[in-house]
Amino acid sequence: QEYKKQVAELQENGQTEDEAKKNAPLLLEAQDMLRKWEANDEEVVALWKQMNEWVYAGFEKTYQRMGVTFDQYYYESGTYLLGKDIVTEGLEKGVFFTKENGSVWVDLTAEGLDEKLVLRGDGTSVYITQDMGTADLKYDDFGIDKSVYVVGNEQDYHFDVLFKIMRKLGRSYGDGLYHLSYGMVDLPSGKMKSREGTVVDADELMQEMVDTAAQHTKELGKIDGFNEAQAAELYETLGMGALKYFLLKVDPKKRMLFNPQESIEFQGNTGPFIQYSHARIASILRKAEQIGLDFKQADFSGVSKIEESESTLIYLLNDFDKKIAQAGADYSPAILAQYLFDLAKEYNRFYADLPIFLEGDASILAFRVALSAHTAKTLKRGMQLLGIDVPERM
Repeated sequence: QEYKKQVAELQENGQTEDEAKKNAPLLLEAQDMLRKWEANDEEVVALWKQMNEWVYAGFEKTYQRMGVTFDQYYYESGTYLLGKDIVTEGLEKGVFFTKENGSVWVDLTAEGLDEKLVLRGDGTSVYITQDMGTADLKYDDFGIDKSVYVVGNEQDYHFDVLFKIMRKLGRSYGDGLYHLSYGMVDLPSGKMKSREGTVVDADELMQEMVDTAAQHTKELGKIDGFNEAQAAELYETLGMGALKYFLLKVDPKKRMLFNPQESIEFQGNTGPFIQYSHARIASILRKAEQIGLDFKQADFSGVSKIEESESTLIYLLNDFDKKIAQAGADYSPAILAQYLFDLAKEYNRFYADLPIFLEGDASILAFRVALSAHTAKTLKRGMQLLGIDVPERM
């Protein structure tokens, strides 16, 4: 906001918009600070480290609640020098060229793009400098032939440029670079914007989901017999499941509207519907255990006829591995999410058509319990692949 104010003031004093944006005192201070940082200025680096520690500590808390972990971190501060080496290499190979002010550029007009800055005139790096260094480093560490960048579609142009540069430089892994460009998420109140100050805080959103799950679950009376700690755990499981599933059930490339209230419903294509279906089967398995039914060792030879809802469920269960493979090939968790919803829906139809414990034939009863157990196992494994927990009881 302060920067915008300064730009406006400079324009009032006769500068063009472009000039004002380049000459605003705040921007000049920031550029000076970056030069000092790259020159390893003690005071600037100490401040940078302190602020980074705050940021990473906050990230860690958020990721922990999301159930997200990373095997490897790459820091821009650790890759910009590698990027500068690549700029030197590109100049030697004739891939890059220098302008009068000393800045280094790449000409991608032949590839349908334009000229792109890869190093500033004062020698400081830009995002693309660091990303070139990171690309090489990832290859050095893992010998990758495929690298998927999961970044919002606002960065489509940036990654198009990066990948074309790495191919022009003759990198062996160049053809395996892929941008999984995901669509933006809107809330009913407006777009989730980080750069313009109307930030939707991830921690607040997660807490809102857990609170909504608590309210909804209490209203439906689904926590009978739960103590306080168990109820809190269930709300967390349902809230986070609702949030993740609602986001993942949409093809990642599509822009979407996130509706907290709709996502927490126990009916329809939602995480809680699948979670509730799993809890229902877990309850059936506990009852089978109570009556001493050992369905794992049962002999199903007495089952002479498979009902239509049973055969549909068996066909669906058989599709699980294929759906995982398809989701992987298409970079789309939505394929798996849709499959799990279809499976849960089909199980509920089977359960309504053929009440399990009203069955008098012991062989058929054991078969239906075994079929239920296999469905629960598949739902649990599938939801885990989406990063979602399923409760044993509700």
